[in-house]
Amino acid sequence: MEIHEIHKLFLKCSSVSIDTRTITQNSFFIAIKGERYDANIFAKEALNSGAAYVIIDNKDYYIDNRTILVNDSLKFLQELSKFHRHYIKIPILAITGSNGKTTTKEIVHKVLLKKFDCKATIGNLNNHIGVPLTLLSFNEETQFGIVEMGANHKKEIEFLCSIANPDYGYITNFGKAHLEGFGGIEGVIIGKSELYNYLELNNKIAFINLDDDLQKVKTRNIKRVTFSNFNPKANLFIDKIEINPYVSLTFDNTIINSNLIGLYNSSNIIFAICFGKYFNISTILIKNAIEEYFSNNNRSQIINTVNNRVILDAYNANPSSMELSLQNFISLEDKNKIIIIGDMHELGIETDVEHKNIVNLLKANDNIKCFFAGKYFYKNNVNKENLYFFEDFDNLLENIKTLKLKNNLFFIKGSRAMKLERILEFI
Repeated sequence: MEIHEIHKLFLKCSSVSIDTRTITQNSFFIAIKGERYDANIFAKEALNSGAAYVIIDNKDYYIDNRTILVNDSLKFLQELSKFHRHYIKIPILAITGSNGKTTTKEIVHKVLLKKFDCKATIGNLNNHIGVPLTLLSFNEETQFGIVEMGANHKKEIEFLCSIANPDYGYITNFGKAHLEGFGGIEGVIIGKSELYNYLELNNKIAFINLDDDLQKVKTRNIKRVTFSNFNPKANLFIDKIEINPYVSLTFDNTIINSNLIGLYNSSNIIFAICFGKYFNISTILIKNAIEEYFSNNNRSQIINTVNNRVILDAYNANPSSMELSLQNFISLEDKNKIIIIGDMHELGIETDVEHKNIVNLLKANDNIKCFFAGKYFYKNNVNKENLYFFEDFDNLLENIKTLKLKNNLFFIKGSRAMKLERILEFI
């Protein structure tokens, strides 16, 4: 069966799924082999659960004419999404970068919803499987699509662009993330810039933070829309930024008080403003959209526990985001501040030096208690009265349980594998 024929069947379905636990009536199930299982074995279960059609790549699991056999289910998913993207013909914004992708995606989504029927990547489904699933979630009612693109090695963004064919692109920043896969910071810059390469080759538009010199250089040959807090010649000029600890912005004689903390979030918000203004969304609607957004995904999330206040940023961590967020927390005027941070992963040969850099940054502060969790921080421990090192989360937790911590402001951050949010119920 040709791809256009299968696509017609897909259009009759209510949704697409690669997990039988998420199947709804009349859905389209694609059986993709995982590292630990062969999803072909769930073909019959998928049909029994309500799927209208099932894609398989193992003929042994063929059931009836509701079962469609392809050579490779993963490649089919990608090919179907690429075909569907050309079918729907809507404008698509691609967002990538080392830090802030998901937060930026969520904010600009809020802004675009004020004018368009807009759909965006759910959660962080931003890889070679997540991007196709996002594209397939767009339907004939969708007027605008936002696709988050993640990567941990070169050529991945290039591949995702070949599927999504974005009309607009934004790179949040180039930071020290996934250094192991990219082969260092230079590899990160090359890998993330694959979005710029696509935009230039296809005469598309990049949105650029003019206050980032590297971004300025990388996009000098691309059609671009610019924003800045320092350069009044930018397409969008922000008059004033205040952190208290939430980001507050002033432009066009309007003050926007966001619910996001830290200077590092200001560029994410400004981009959303810039993108909204480019599509003629009124200033008041943009203001409303940003002020309505609250983070609830372990990213820059403020939580009030019974005894303390917590800034939870425990979804992920890399040296760039860790340093920026720690500097922001240190600068806050609150008293009784406590830091709990966990190991940063996927740093390769830079692992030791980057963990040591963070320890040295915190070693310079005498008035903040700092708890380090994980083997990499433990390896770089120092003897200082306000610094505490633990080999793993369990050892950290046992210590925290013995302390009576009340009326403190906590900052919690670490790589996803650390799952530091588990400590919330004990503080």
